[in-house]
Amino acid sequence: MKSTPDPAALAARLAPAAFVLIWSTGFVVARLVAPHADPLTFLCLRYLGTVAVLSTVAWLARARWPSGWRGWRDALVSGILLQGVYLDGVFWAVSRGLPAGIAALVTSLQPLLTALVAGPVLGERVSARRWLGIGVGFVGAGLVLVPKLGAGADAIPPAALGVCFCATVAITLGTLWQKRTAAAVDLRTNAAVQFLGAGLMTLPLALVLEQGRFDASLPAFLGLAWAVLGLSVGGILILLWLIRRGAVAGVAALFYLVPPVSAAMAFGLFGETLSAVQVVGMGVAALGVAIASRG
Repeated sequence: MKSTPDPAALAARLAPAAFVLIWSTGFVVARLVAPHADPLTFLCLRYLGTVAVLSTVAWLARARWPSGWRGWRDALVSGILLQGVYLDGVFWAVSRGLPAGIAALVTSLQPLLTALVAGPVLGERVSARRWLGIGVGFVGAGLVLVPKLGAGADAIPPAALGVCFCATVAITLGTLWQKRTAAAVDLRTNAAVQFLGAGLMTLPLALVLEQGRFDASLPAFLGLAWAVLGLSVGGILILLWLIRRGAVAGVAALFYLVPPVSAAMAFGLFGETLSAVQVVGMGVAALGVAIASRG
């Protein structure tokens, strides 16, 4: 007689792959909506829609909201770092002339930064095997991005590069903060408050720096719908769940698979070519994540 599969164990096996696939579509969404909306204006609408969806889900489930000032503070700080500073910084840097390939390479530093500070901040020991996997993954992600680094690489805007690096530091700190403060919170209400914090941070920036352009076209609405339901609701909830269950260095290593998967999606959807170097890089990045996940 066959035993019934354990739903929790099945979810644990499927969640990393689901997260990588969903998170990788962020580059597709950015390309889809770029001609139709200002980046910070689009992000404000994304945050507002996500808060509405998650609040409705939490209300229907009678989920518990953060208790007291400390609970709200912890969730707002996580949201400002994980969503607000990270997404706003990357979108702004790319809109100011930072090549997307270089932006992706800079954000690929996140697993290395996470591993460096996980020990002092959280007391997590990063094993030699995990360090090896993180290093191999970084090499693989770099190989995927190499063909995209040539054009305009000699004219990188210093301010945009600095903002992109600050965004990478922000998502690293946000991951650590979430791990440290959200061990027992309801992930639905926690995420709703996070996106509220991101929206409160982004709205003044959008009002000052942009014209509020959103042309209400079909691509703009499709991109917004997926950004809210797929990336923000689905992707972030999976990420928060993974952070709660595992070591942050191992979870962060999953981000190395985003450039390869994004390149594959761009190949299928937009006809962007994949060189032999990129294909090799995909395999190396996957190997690195496999090593790090067993650390």
